[in-house]
Amino acid sequence: MLGFGAYSLLGGESEEGERGNVAATSDDEPGEGVESGPPSAEEVLQASDAFLDAWAAGDAAAAAELTDDPEAATAALTSLVEDAAVSELTVTPEAPSGERVAFTVDAVVAYEEDEAVDPADWNYSSELTVTRDATTGEPVVDWEPTVLYPGLAEGQSIVTGPADELPPVEVLDATGAALTAEDHPTLAPILDDLRERYAEQSGGSAGAETRIVDAEGETVEQLLALAEPVAGEVPTTIDPTIQAAAEAAVAGKSNASVVAIQPSTGAIQGLANSPADGFNTALEGSYAPGSTFKIVTASLLIDEGLASANAPHPCPQYFEVGGWRFQNLDEFEIEGGTFADSFAASCNTAFISQAPELSDEALGNQARDAFGLGMTWQVGTTTMDGAVPTQSDAQMAASLIGQGGVRMNPMTMASVSATVRNGGFLQPYLVPQSFDDREFATANGLSAATAEELRGLMNRTATNGTAAEAMAGLGGDIGAKTGSAEVDGQDKPNAWFTAYRNDLAVAAVVPNSGHGGSNAGPVVADVLSAAP
Repeated sequence: MLGFGAYSLLGGESEEGERGNVAATSDDEPGEGVESGPPSAEEVLQASDAFLDAWAAGDAAAAAELTDDPEAATAALTSLVEDAAVSELTVTPEAPSGERVAFTVDAVVAYEEDEAVDPADWNYSSELTVTRDATTGEPVVDWEPTVLYPGLAEGQSIVTGPADELPPVEVLDATGAALTAEDHPTLAPILDDLRERYAEQSGGSAGAETRIVDAEGETVEQLLALAEPVAGEVPTTIDPTIQAAAEAAVAGKSNASVVAIQPSTGAIQGLANSPADGFNTALEGSYAPGSTFKIVTASLLIDEGLASANAPHPCPQYFEVGGWRFQNLDEFEIEGGTFADSFAASCNTAFISQAPELSDEALGNQARDAFGLGMTWQVGTTTMDGAVPTQSDAQMAASLIGQGGVRMNPMTMASVSATVRNGGFLQPYLVPQSFDDREFATANGLSAATAEELRGLMNRTATNGTAAEAMAGLGGDIGAKTGSAEVDGQDKPNAWFTAYRNDLAVAAVVPNSGHGGSNAGPVVADVLSAAP
């Protein structure tokens, strides 16, 4: 139960003749025999004493009845306890000055909703005015919000609570150093999202304060600081070296995005967008990935027995499906070649020609079951996790080469390369799973034989195929795939490139720029070269 201290009374008996007449009884007619005129000094003293005594005793209802607006006074005095968390109160009046009585308030604010916040003393001065009730003639306190606290206006109230809606949060890279928007403008929206998303789990405190708020709850004035905010911490998997390389790699592009993932863990070690203050295409983009998606299609053809790296495979100039005639870049063809030849040269018709042998659902099922695409990934921030819708006829055939309804971004395509390099799908993540115990998406993954064959195909492409120029000079275990996605209304295709080198997989998109190898390839190669 709340305890209130009694206040000290000052002043004494009023001088003879200063006391007014007694108010009329209830039998009198309204307005007849009712005392009028200013209250006497004794009435001022008695009315103020009674009001302050009831307030200090914690009897808001009784105090409010001694005012000319009991409803408003009750709400305000009750709110001081319930909303402002005043647990103890001592009121000390001064001698009346005419109809005014100044007083000091010595209160204790105890914010019990946060055990880390200690009770605090709150001291201030205010005053009241005693007036005569026009109906009863009784001396009463002229209720104004300023009686409760000086400067308090109509529609305002005093509350005690968190200093801010959320505690401050520091987002950390993999080494424990702070990531800031000033140092990494490209990460600004992600940092904001992480701070809001993980504020309660960060271990921080918003602090606490007593303040005046308006009718909408917006802060008007801080009255008392109970506890300073304490910053929490949210860890991420960002590697400072890889992040710096990613930012530098896209800096010279008017529009580009890149993501780097560690295949052995799924950790996102770097990401960047250009312009830095533009849309977060790296994680949230939704673009047709073009021929980079042939990695997924190749795995399907291998699993279905429709292709094998060293087996003969058709790559004609044209192939028609559903009334659409598909062709290769510059209408090339490979006569007497293998599937590895077609993959390394990014032959469209080598994949399109197998469409009649596949069900409409086959590609989407393969993307989901082997690569985790199209599932819901709990990355730790907002992402678009790939889409491979079921389509028919020509649209299904187009999906086999990363067109049609297929939609990806650098994160999902970096994950495709990471899955091949690792031999199985590990969901990408930016915030470690141990931080909040969220559930990661899982997939059956690739068979060992299929994974090995895909690594061979991607290595061939990186050393002797369309990705060779961009990957030149990169040692270690490498593999890559280029892509160029046609978009209606654009002068040039969206350039794509995805690759891995040792334990790092990277993908980039450079919209409306041209061929993947010459436009997105250098972005990926620059990031790969930053890794050991």
